[in-house]
Amino acid sequence: MIAQLRPKQWTKCLLIFAAPVFSEKFLETEMMVMTITAFFCFAFTASTVYIINDIMDVEKDRLHPEKSKRPIASGALSIRTAISFGILLLVLALITAYWITPLFAGILLFYLAKNILYCIWLKHVVIIDVMVIAVGFVLRGFSGAVVVDVGVTSWFILCTMLLALFLALGKRRHELKLLNGDKARQRKVMEHYSLEFLDQLISIVTAATIITYSLYTANTDENAYMMWTIPFVIYGIFRYLYLVHMRQKGGSPERVLLEDKHILLTVIFFTISVMFIKTFLQ
Repeated sequence: MIAQLRPKQWTKCLLIFAAPVFSEKFLETEMMVMTITAFFCFAFTASTVYIINDIMDVEKDRLHPEKSKRPIASGALSIRTAISFGILLLVLALITAYWITPLFAGILLFYLAKNILYCIWLKHVVIIDVMVIAVGFVLRGFSGAVVVDVGVTSWFILCTMLLALFLALGKRRHELKLLNGDKARQRKVMEHYSLEFLDQLISIVTAATIITYSLYTANTDENAYMMWTIPFVIYGIFRYLYLVHMRQKGGSPERVLLEDKHILLTVIFFTISVMFIKTFLQ
């Protein structure tokens, strides 16, 4: 059951902490407790989505070299048990989220509905499939702002969306490479992708992400110290591109974060830098 919940993928929910960190709310104990609670609410909701997705794709997952090892696809976990536990997690997450703020509960319900629609239809629509994945990351970042009651700038949304598109396209490229040309074996939408097409999209999104974040730090209403964090962003993106193209990784961004020391240290140093700037240089 723990494997089915995919706790490694909960690292995606760390985006919830972005708004508190950038708004200096991390200095307030009460706000950080609320954010940590929201993190688990979103993580539990995401785990419920993984259960739904794996049940709907169980037959296709059994044909996939990696996904066939998942608990439901392998038969290690029964569908009935997975559904029961998923409902329990979802109810717990929604009740707690409503206690934090009704708007946060609404976001979780929208996230759930979006992913159900994705499982049924949208993941079969080329380009739309990766854009829907990116929306999920934006919702995580927006949730953090809602929980601590701070405004969300257009720059924050743009940076989050572009970074999410970057990761989603890298994941599609890894999956296409893994299938070794048999694109129709796992997902029908993969018939509409090619390595050349994905590489072009990744190049566009990479440039847009770096430029957008650089302009964001250069045009803040505060001081220009946030520009010191730009090298971390550039190196992190370049390192991820290296892993995707040269090491054949990128299919699981959360695994890359936890297993690649360069990426992990870059994220840690970036976070420490932002917190230091917000605390002592504002």
